[in-house]
Amino acid sequence: MHGVQITTIMALLNKSALFTLRTVLCRACGCPQQVQHLAKSYSRDTRFPDSSPLKSQALHKLAEYSTYCGRTRRCLSGVTSSILRKEWQRPLSRVDFMDLEDIEDIIIKAERSKHFRRFVLNPDLANLIVDCLDGDLSERNAIIFECNPGPGVLTRALLNGGAQRVVALERDTQFLPALQSLERRLNGQLEVVHCDFFKLDPIGRGPVRPPAMFSEKLFDDLGIPPVAWSEDIPIRVVGIFPQRNERSMIWKLIYAIYERISVFQHGRIEMNMFMSEKEYTKLTAEAGNLKNYQALAALCQIACEIQLLHKEPWSSFATNSKNGACAIPRSSLTNDHLCLVRLTPRRDLFTQTLTAANSSTLVLMLKQCLIKRKAKLIDRLESWCPGSGEKLLMQLNLPGDVLTGDVHPEEYKELFEAMEHSQDFRQSWLYDEVLENINSTVSHI
Repeated sequence: MHGVQITTIMALLNKSALFTLRTVLCRACGCPQQVQHLAKSYSRDTRFPDSSPLKSQALHKLAEYSTYCGRTRRCLSGVTSSILRKEWQRPLSRVDFMDLEDIEDIIIKAERSKHFRRFVLNPDLANLIVDCLDGDLSERNAIIFECNPGPGVLTRALLNGGAQRVVALERDTQFLPALQSLERRLNGQLEVVHCDFFKLDPIGRGPVRPPAMFSEKLFDDLGIPPVAWSEDIPIRVVGIFPQRNERSMIWKLIYAIYERISVFQHGRIEMNMFMSEKEYTKLTAEAGNLKNYQALAALCQIACEIQLLHKEPWSSFATNSKNGACAIPRSSLTNDHLCLVRLTPRRDLFTQTLTAANSSTLVLMLKQCLIKRKAKLIDRLESWCPGSGEKLLMQLNLPGDVLTGDVHPEEYKELFEAMEHSQDFRQSWLYDEVLENINSTVSHI
């Protein structure tokens, strides 16, 4: 959050639950306020006896996620939501935010989910996310794909922000009726599909059942035609990477970008995703950082413009875990936030030399080079084609003793293109490596 001063006091509530009192500054007027947070994340609360109404739990929990003072919250309605960071107001909203009583149903439905998930339940946070997506969404022609919207709080904020067309891809059936009800109230602005974005284009044969789906069918059903790679962004995807297999999902996207498959058959799809802070740190690691600079980072930096839009504490998101506080992944890296990161595929990614047809060779080259980041690059080149390493390094003005972990992503792309043009490297010089990588590649997808 944007609170400037935070004071934490640990106390026992009714001798059964631990909570914190934080003194934060209101996002709107700057006045100090005390906000109570449970030491665990948003889940069914043991502080309330079974006989107490669930509604009272819901209202109390909703208050925990707000960082506006009471005076400001009275001015924030479902139809006039101030974007305080830019000090201007949005026009009248077309869709009201859910009433507080609806939180009761949300809690029950979330706990029924078989899969661990994080949700955006706070309208203030939802508005902030929309604000991060470049202001007035109506000025952009791109369609919005929202991944697993759940209760639809962010869905409403996107619609209120001016999005002309939102496609809600929801995996859990218990959330579909409410989303479909909202869909019927609108005039084509919202389309709800029983689909999991992260299960698009499964590997294997046989019938595919929702929430798994082939992207070709999804786009055909929605009537979305493909556009050239050089055109503007046709679709903007918004969501939260699943925590259980976050890194695998990023690998899957990178493979799809380079090979122009799955959703990227339809153009440069922009990803606006929440990921863990540790994963963002690894993804943006620079050459020379031998601990975190890995193949995925180099490939992602070659393929995409990476922009950090916002950092939000884990506690701002609801979970369906009965022990939400333990759901925050441990890491040796700083990992206090979820990071809203924009990945925009580069227009100039593909050239006459680097194409979707041979991009898998580049991917394998990077994986082989950066598996041992303290090894000399010339040794790797010589293993592929003896006698060629020194010539290539001189051509790229790289020192003869440069380590694989010290070579920048754009230099690896130049190296790949030089090797493709070299007479010493005929056809695919990594054929011997392909079979060794097939199993690991499939496991990432």
